[in-house]
Amino acid sequence: MFVYEKKLQYPVKISTPNPRLASFIISQYGGPDGELGASLRYLSQRYAMPYPELKGLLTDIGTEELGHLEMIGAIVHQLTRGLNDQQVREGGFAPYFVDHTTGIYPTAASGSPWNAAGIGVKGDVICDLTEDLAADGTLV
Repeated sequence: MFVYEKKLQYPVKISTPNPRLASFIISQYGGPDGELGASLRYLSQRYAMPYPELKGLLTDIGTEELGHLEMIGAIVHQLTRGLNDQQVREGGFAPYFVDHTTGIYPTAASGSPWNAAGIGVKGDVICDLTEDLAADGTLV
């Protein structure tokens, strides 16, 4: 069971719109290495984990990633709220804006929408944990 605290883990307070920055940051929301994929990776891998403590850890990490997803969404929203037509065009946000206006949609900076093909869930503990290390960029 998940418990939702109705506040961001870290407050996001952006007062100046910046569509160019938003067009890059949106990839952290729904891009190939974004928070959506990370949360679903951990929350899906937990079922094959034979050790209860590690299953709980994967659940904790997955829910933590959902918190990151919420913060990234807040950042993109605050960077794009109140944009005028000129800001959308000059900021390079027009391709995203055409389909989603200032709604937060899981997509990569390239414009490719998020899909589950990029997350690794193999059912093999070693394989899954190696995928997690690689996806989080901590593999040395």
